[in-house]
Amino acid sequence: MDAKMILDRVQQHTPTILGSRNFAKFAILLPLVQKDNETHVLFEVRSRQLRRQPGDICFPGGRIDRQDTSEEAAALRETSEELGIDEADISDIFPLDYMVSPFGMIVYPYTGFIHDPESIKLNLAEVEDYFTVPLSFFMETKPQIHKVDFEAKPEDDFPFDLIVGGEDYDWRTRQIDEYFYIYEDKVIWGLTGKILAHFVEMVR
Repeated sequence: MDAKMILDRVQQHTPTILGSRNFAKFAILLPLVQKDNETHVLFEVRSRQLRRQPGDICFPGGRIDRQDTSEEAAALRETSEELGIDEADISDIFPLDYMVSPFGMIVYPYTGFIHDPESIKLNLAEVEDYFTVPLSFFMETKPQIHKVDFEAKPEDDFPFDLIVGGEDYDWRTRQIDEYFYIYEDKVIWGLTGKILAHFVEMVR
């Protein structure tokens, strides 16, 4: 391969996150509603019949499908499907910082206002319940932050003989912060808590 061809290939390349082609991609909506003359954040409670994270508190959202024209379109579609509302009832939609998870996942969060929460008809196959919390609570309440360590565990046939240090190689421990908000009897944590904390800091 000659130098010109190499430079042409590099010049035509659009940078992205290395390996992101193989990442699972999700889009979510942080829904805002007006209630009692105050802005509230709406949360879902996942159905206990779901295989993954049954009963957890989360925002509407899910995997981006091929037919979705954009990450935002996926977030609106999932919200519409889960809450049983019309996409036209969601407005003022803006992106938040997207997130690359250490577990091979990219999450694209958005926020927007739901104008007619009384029309919500839950898809009970996915959502057991929903509730709202005044945004002022999160503005006034700092999250608890707890750290989780993940240690490297090479496979049995890992080629230690090919790396300096061999079996004594000093692997870095990966550490992530888990955010917790406790509101009455509700515990909001994990990815939902982390995105919520980012949103609160952004609007503070």
